[in-house]
Amino acid sequence: MTTGQEHMGETDHFWYRLQPPGPYMASQRGNKAFGRSHGTIYLSEDNGRTWPCRLPFSDARNIVFSHIFKNGNILFGTRARLFLSQDNLKTIEPITVKDADGADYLPHTPRNPDQPGWYFHTLSGVNSWDVNGDEMLVWGNYCNVLGGATPVNIYYSTDQGRTVKIAYSFGQNPHRRDDGSPGGGPTGTLLGDPGNSVFCRHVHTVAYNPAEDAFYACTGDGDWSDGFECHWLRGVYDARRDAWSWQVVLSDHLNSRYKAGGITFVDGKLYWISDSNGPEPYDRGVFRCDPADLANPETHTLLFDPGVESGNMIIQDGVILASHCAPASPLATGIIVSLDAGRTWAQYDLKEFGQRSPVCFQEKNGEGWFRVELRSGWIQYGEVLFIKPKHVPPKTP
Repeated sequence: MTTGQEHMGETDHFWYRLQPPGPYMASQRGNKAFGRSHGTIYLSEDNGRTWPCRLPFSDARNIVFSHIFKNGNILFGTRARLFLSQDNLKTIEPITVKDADGADYLPHTPRNPDQPGWYFHTLSGVNSWDVNGDEMLVWGNYCNVLGGATPVNIYYSTDQGRTVKIAYSFGQNPHRRDDGSPGGGPTGTLLGDPGNSVFCRHVHTVAYNPAEDAFYACTGDGDWSDGFECHWLRGVYDARRDAWSWQVVLSDHLNSRYKAGGITFVDGKLYWISDSNGPEPYDRGVFRCDPADLANPETHTLLFDPGVESGNMIIQDGVILASHCAPASPLATGIIVSLDAGRTWAQYDLKEFGQRSPVCFQEKNGEGWFRVELRSGWIQYGEVLFIKPKHVPPKTP
């Protein structure tokens, strides 16, 4: 399958183009790309120009997560099932998640079979890191919006997807029960860990800080009389014991800077972008601090305030890319960019794409293009956009 004409454009800071016709490019790494379309999954080895590897897969339209490992393995998930290919899509095998005790973790029986839950969907585009010499995949599910009520978990794999386990299970949320609706409600089946009092709607981001050898996660979204849904957690993984220890660093209101996403660590510093909404006043912007100072706002540096909520950001080679949440923005498709590690900033409206929320920013491919998903509203699948910075500053020594 070859590509056709591409929509191309440019700003003062970057070039951009839509994915050309062909399979929906669900993820990229190096020169490889994983795609899906009409009952088939695909693999490209030339950044989506051609798709020579393909395999029939009847539930392709419901793939909501995928990851290409450094060794070439491809892990992908439908709404409630995981699959792995270790041979460039010649074959796939189902993967059953394991809980902390090693038992099979099975999806719940949904009240509405058409709404089984989004167990593996994520809005974060960077989900794996080199952890003490090995690639480690860690991600949380962004759920309870579409697809049906879902228990909220953080998952991980240390063996290129052959084994996937639960790193952390959130508690049962009384406001997001399985009532058969797309996002859940106050009646129906409780989902989650009954022994954990910490509940949330979904996970926004998980990120790794090599300076601490620790992971951070933030969640959303609401304020309830019986608790917050916005939390920051810090987790440490013991590889020898294959065990996790987690602590809740803080919990706060939905209009605070702690309702956030885009967590990234650069030279030991913590960066994130606020998704603050709800009642005014809002506490928004791109922030930076020492990880130890996360709970102390007076120590934070506000790098840029876009004036709207946003929960998606990536930092690579001194380039910072973030976005506007379309339903809350005066821009149609708002992109936030800094090419100098946050010293100067610009915002652009790529309005030719209509009302779109750019999410799931993935690191540059082998030709220097970031991959970005354009969602209608803030979560329904739309198009795939590629962004290439016009100037990349040298790496910090």
